[in-house]
Amino acid sequence: MIKTDILIIGAGPTGLFTVFEAGLLKLKCHLIDALPQPGGQCSELYPKKPIYDIPGFPEVLAGDLVSNLMEQIKSFEPGFTLAERADTLDKLEDGTFVVTTNKGTKHNAPVVVIAGGLGSFEPRKPQIENILNFEDKGVVYMIKDPEVYRDKKVLIAGGGDSALDWAIFLADVASEVSLVHRRNEFRGALDSVEKAAELAKSGKIKLFTEAQVTKLYGDDNLEAVVVKYNDEEKGESYVEVDNFIPLFGLSPKLGPIGDWGLEIEKNAIKVDNSYDYQTNIPGVYAIGDVNTYKGKLKLILSGFHEAAVMCQSAYQIINPGKRYVMKYTTVGGVEGFDGSKKEAKKEVIQSIS
Repeated sequence: MIKTDILIIGAGPTGLFTVFEAGLLKLKCHLIDALPQPGGQCSELYPKKPIYDIPGFPEVLAGDLVSNLMEQIKSFEPGFTLAERADTLDKLEDGTFVVTTNKGTKHNAPVVVIAGGLGSFEPRKPQIENILNFEDKGVVYMIKDPEVYRDKKVLIAGGGDSALDWAIFLADVASEVSLVHRRNEFRGALDSVEKAAELAKSGKIKLFTEAQVTKLYGDDNLEAVVVKYNDEEKGESYVEVDNFIPLFGLSPKLGPIGDWGLEIEKNAIKVDNSYDYQTNIPGVYAIGDVNTYKGKLKLILSGFHEAAVMCQSAYQIINPGKRYVMKYTTVGGVEGFDGSKKEAKKEVIQSIS
């Protein structure tokens, strides 16, 4: 069983920043996320899209924000359970909680923080009659290990950053890459659109626009798909493939967390924002986009604020009766669990006689 001071469900920006705020209080954190990498939507859906409302950053790419947060918390040595969904919450006699994932991994902590953004994410699946027959037999909705597609024929469907980025990346891995989008215009970053267009001109990507995948063929495993054009006069194409990867985004859902006995309001977790963002279950907090309260703003910077306030309250649960005197990092510096220390240089003032 994995033991920690604060168990964070959700490794998006708010969950990651919680590690930093907890670290300043000498509290260890472990994070659970259903996605295969930290960063939440910023990593999975729009890593190359700019964000303009992060204090101190006039403009920062979502993926770079995640990278910076990971660097910021590195010295606090957080643990991660990735590609697993938090399924059950049980309270023990000693007052601590056990959270078990869908793969049976158990985690124990006195404080649980739900920072799951809009909840757990499930892939949006295209409406193709027999697609369920080929799931994990050539059809996947998320790329975890690009090497799986080495020297394979891969067809990606989608028009956003994720579809574009993976088509570009796999052009140097797979033997053949096709990209299908139902429109002629893509919604991704301009440099990605231009790069995909260049690869299409050079023959490294087969580009099908104003078209959709409508049929799948194969015996035990996927062998081919049918790409049908929106213009009936253009007809359809039969494309041999080893893998079909529809990347249509992720659908947010509370999932099993909705059955934990928490007070839910409009698919969000209701919290007491007048003090510490605690839920109706003492010791369980909800911060970031997953929570709701009067005046709630679903912004990353709001999640950062909620993380800082929540950690002060969590400290009292973990260290009952112990007083903590908050010091600004400009005064106390940042002391990592790995022995590192960041602090301002001390100026020596010499009196003049």
